[in-house]
Amino acid sequence: MDYLPVFLDLTGRNTLVVGGGAVAARKVELLLKAHARVRIVAPRLHPELMVFRDAGRLEHCAVPFEPHHLDGVMFAIAATDRPEVNRAVAAAAAERSVFVNVVDSASDSSCIMPAIVDRSPVIVAIGTAGHAPVLARRLRAQIEALLPERLGELAQLAGRLRERVLRSLPDLRSRRLFWERLFSGHIATQVLAGQSASAEQLLERELESERAGRAEIPAATGEVYLIGAGPGDPDLLTLRALQLLQQADVVLYDRLVSEAVLARARRDAVRIFVGKEPGQHGRTQERIHALMLEHAQRGQRVARLKGGDPSVFGRAGEELEALRSAGIPVVIAAGVTAALGAAASASLPLTQRGRSQSVTLVTATGEGADRLDWRALAAPLQTVVFYMGIAQLPRIVGQLISHGAPPQRWAAIVERATLPQQRVVAARLDEIVERAQRQAIGAPALLIVGDVAEHACERKAGVRSSPLAEAQLLHGVGA
Repeated sequence: MDYLPVFLDLTGRNTLVVGGGAVAARKVELLLKAHARVRIVAPRLHPELMVFRDAGRLEHCAVPFEPHHLDGVMFAIAATDRPEVNRAVAAAAAERSVFVNVVDSASDSSCIMPAIVDRSPVIVAIGTAGHAPVLARRLRAQIEALLPERLGELAQLAGRLRERVLRSLPDLRSRRLFWERLFSGHIATQVLAGQSASAEQLLERELESERAGRAEIPAATGEVYLIGAGPGDPDLLTLRALQLLQQADVVLYDRLVSEAVLARARRDAVRIFVGKEPGQHGRTQERIHALMLEHAQRGQRVARLKGGDPSVFGRAGEELEALRSAGIPVVIAAGVTAALGAAASASLPLTQRGRSQSVTLVTATGEGADRLDWRALAAPLQTVVFYMGIAQLPRIVGQLISHGAPPQRWAAIVERATLPQQRVVAARLDEIVERAQRQAIGAPALLIVGDVAEHACERKAGVRSSPLAEAQLLHGVGA
């Protein structure tokens, strides 16, 4: 180990930055976040540094560097574009036993600034002994994606309870088990989901029960995550979805979840396919409820992974009711719904000034499909996205036209949106059925109706409308 990693308490302590450019501005911002007193020596200042100076947050010496500027300083940074000045700062700091970081010169530095993941009070610092700063930044980005944004809130909650836990549970083993349950159980999940108030109430009850020798919430309590897998591309998974997938012991997934998304789950997680077959939705949904309850009641963390967003035609309401009635904790992780993913991957705006001022998401299959307000769906100046409608395409188009939609209104079908097999068909309403049938478009696919759908043609064909453009309306889109 070439360097000893430490965390400096710079609160109220004097620090020095030599240099007034953009690099110095980034270093000053870090020092101010650490509550340090900052003195900056530079003839000129970057505009960001001027803002800090004018706000009284730093001392500015508009002169060339002199060794006496280090007097009373605990930590210094040399961040000029002149190597001779940086070396002079390093030499003066060494004479005074002041730790100094020289930007982009590990050999002149007595300490190195790491790449930082800030989830205060949780801090992760990554260093490469100055050999590969770009690698350190890449590692930071990867670690940052794995650490929940509210991880610091969990640490703060633990800090507030630390003394009480020590008094209530004098036995070391009991305390260790308590903290392990806190950081791996539903209380932690609630904090990370932004439900700190309810989490703190649960924690108070558990601590009281532990103190009385009767744990109210057993160590084996499970929970369920309703996770939106997005439209298919694993890069469209939200960070929250990815974090919960990495925690889950069991993953229940359906046919709309791509293999690439499923691969992001923990490698040792049990995977159970719960795809629905035509005409069997009710029976399959009952099985899903039973599986979620069975595994959660065993103390496992269950991910119910579903395409798109769980709250948009994802039966999240039914699953929430089943789980809550059984007393199973639930967390919902929103996903990129298919309408947004399909529109983006097909280069379609869902709204556009003068062409569409609203978006309606609708399904024309299942219960209630016959009671849709077709006249409202056929109205102008809107975009209507039909989920699960390819099997009903002739009926949907017929209903729209018979209720006032002009046959010349544009429509687009996006098949297997965001995946390498994606195909897009765009045509007028009175042509879209024949075009889709001729090209054997199948599920999963979304129908987007509205004048904005013309962009699917324009984007790929390069012209507004022509025989050549119409011949090219069907096209594959590579990932």
